[in-house]
Amino acid sequence: MKTAMFALLTALLIGILSGPFIIILLRRLKFGQTIRAEGPKRHLQKAGTPTMGGIIFLAASTIAILIWGDGSRELMLVLFATLFYGLIGFVDDGIIIMLKRSLGLTAKQKLAFQFLLAFFFLYIACHVLGRGTHLIVPVLGMEWELGIFYYLFISLFMVFMVNAVNLTDGLDGLAGGISFLVLLTYLIICLLSINHPPVEGLNYNDLAVGAGALAGGILAFLFFNRYPAKVFMGDTGSLALGGAVMAFAILTKTEILFILIGGVYFLEALSVVIQVASFRLTGKRVFKMSPLHHHFEMCGWPETRVVALFWVFAAILAGLGLLLTLL
Repeated sequence: MKTAMFALLTALLIGILSGPFIIILLRRLKFGQTIRAEGPKRHLQKAGTPTMGGIIFLAASTIAILIWGDGSRELMLVLFATLFYGLIGFVDDGIIIMLKRSLGLTAKQKLAFQFLLAFFFLYIACHVLGRGTHLIVPVLGMEWELGIFYYLFISLFMVFMVNAVNLTDGLDGLAGGISFLVLLTYLIICLLSINHPPVEGLNYNDLAVGAGALAGGILAFLFFNRYPAKVFMGDTGSLALGGAVMAFAILTKTEILFILIGGVYFLEALSVVIQVASFRLTGKRVFKMSPLHHHFEMCGWPETRVVALFWVFAAILAGLGLLLTLL
């Protein structure tokens, strides 16, 4: 536990110290955010705010992991998923910035890369690390063997949740605060798994170090991303966070429970699915705007109030998820 906390504090310190310099660099490179015209009008004033700020917590967390981690295969796999999903976001952000448009990679391109990464991650987790192809049903403790279908279902789920984190990144501090709570939850789950490992042979102490480092990095990022944000994480950060939290869910066998632990991510993505389906089928919209956080904004709520509400709800869901792991 001490090592995980040292990793958290190290990433926090590195992120806070390096953040101002990275933000200055992003400004000089003119890596400013392009705001979608169809979004809430109040967001137009955020145009030009430096983006790709996910580099702040990715760099801080990576350094902390390399300092405090044992270099175990499972921790390196989590770092791989985090950085390479972040790389997809980095390319996407780069295209947006260079071409001065609101969209980067096409949906097909992003999904293709994300699925390739998901399949690779699952193959290593199942065949090299011994994760297996079964799911654990919460509370009941039953194992549900999926065989080859595990790759299909969990790759779909992984890509869905990675993009759900991306959709959640729409208000100052929203995705960062929720991700801190989720990573803190996985830090505790990994520590609890040391004596009762979900996967025999995995170094859950080292995974706790990874969760701690990422939690510390995102907490440092929040110093600059809280309202009014001095920097946005961009797809560089949000896709990386999605890859990280799903990596922990898979290696701790909490994929089903993640629907609760990462419940706000899930609801944000679900609101988009409902909105699109409703409009195509009936011509009517269920929400004033999706994702869900924009609906509350369009109802007249100030941004800070929406973020605070979502943080509290995320904390409650994460706490319930943690409680269920103990049953």
